[in-house]
Amino acid sequence: MAFLDENYLLESDSARKLYDQIKELPIVDPHNHGDVREIVENEGWNDIWEVEGETDHYVWELMRRRGVPEEKITGKASNREKWEALAGVFPDFAGNPTYEWIHLDLKRRFDIDLTISEHTADIIWEETKAQLKKDKMAPQRLLREMNVKIMCTTDAPESKLKYHQQAKKEVDGIKILPTWRPDKAMKINSNSWTTFVNNLCELYEEDAESFGGFMKALQSSHDHFDEVGCVASDHGILEPLSSQISYNRAEQIFDKVIKGKNLNKEEIRDFKAYMLVEFGKMNEESNWVTQLHIGAVRDYRTKLFKKLGSDAGGDIASKNIEVVENLKYFLNQFDEDLKIVLYYLDPVLETSLTTIARAFPNITMGAPWWFNDSPYGMERHLQYVSSIDLLSNHAGMVTDSRKLMSYDSRTEVFRRVLSNVLGNMVEKGQMPFNVAGDLASSLSYYRPLKLFFKNK
Repeated sequence: MAFLDENYLLESDSARKLYDQIKELPIVDPHNHGDVREIVENEGWNDIWEVEGETDHYVWELMRRRGVPEEKITGKASNREKWEALAGVFPDFAGNPTYEWIHLDLKRRFDIDLTISEHTADIIWEETKAQLKKDKMAPQRLLREMNVKIMCTTDAPESKLKYHQQAKKEVDGIKILPTWRPDKAMKINSNSWTTFVNNLCELYEEDAESFGGFMKALQSSHDHFDEVGCVASDHGILEPLSSQISYNRAEQIFDKVIKGKNLNKEEIRDFKAYMLVEFGKMNEESNWVTQLHIGAVRDYRTKLFKKLGSDAGGDIASKNIEVVENLKYFLNQFDEDLKIVLYYLDPVLETSLTTIARAFPNITMGAPWWFNDSPYGMERHLQYVSSIDLLSNHAGMVTDSRKLMSYDSRTEVFRRVLSNVLGNMVEKGQMPFNVAGDLASSLSYYRPLKLFFKNK
């Protein structure tokens, strides 16, 4: 088997046949971090660094691991210097999925079969730069070439979704929908929380000094997202919290912060627990999916956060969190009534969350997330979910990507791994081929289409 050849990740005849059946299916991506302005303006990119490195903290982290100075990652070095620095250490990335994703981008989108290294850096730079000037490399054309039919970006509650509304009118053949991400509303212990409250309430002309005004502003934001086509909320939560908290209790905590007083740990927990349930109620009313991304410790590397801010590559996974008791009230509050998708960052949480999903008909296991988004992580995840829950109930793939170019490569890797997992089951006599084919097609396209978009 040669590098990224037609048998890439496919270990059997059954796996290859399954992949042939699903590889051309459209892409529906319920969770990514796409730049809608970039798509609407449709101006494209100037060079390969803009395409592959400028916004990707996965790339930044690996470059730092190989000793590349920050000047040539996020600093003031030219894009060519940054690309050359990346290419110089790229062979050392082998074994990490970033190595495969970027090479797939070169192979599929640029028709370049060279492997990236210091020896090929210049020719890849020049060839991709020339191709990026062509109409075929404009963002909208690329999305169509990749057969992306629906994509959901991740958006803050205070966003007015200007570019989403433009996309609805101006982008043909692709639905670009927002996802409501109200994490800021829960983080009452954050230094920027009152600023968020003021901005949101000003936007929707509500009283920022009252809890009622704040909740009305959140509801107005939710309504606005719904009008623009939103189908889901997304919640990045280190440790989920839920319990029966009264409106009066939440209001008292809100008032305390507005008056400049400090909160204790119990008050912080109670406010977050109240808000999560309220978000669930809003979503239930609008028939949205609620996505819970659990277990990320943000900005763990303090020096990096102080220099570059969030999403710079300083986040880690934690297993030291409670999910069973902390989710119990929320999940039982919405038993059978709210579509919920669970994503975990640390595989230690896999057993608890998968058995929780098995116990509730409205709960779905989500795609392998972040550090688990690799051929190894996907295979392990799919095998485990299959053995405990039902693969037919799985939510399918999301790209979780900040790079438009990688939607196709990340989806291809998932579909190849899925085909291989199911193909091996066929080879071992665990299921007939036609059943495996139905499962492969469902998880690649039909299941996420039904779960997230059946009303759109």
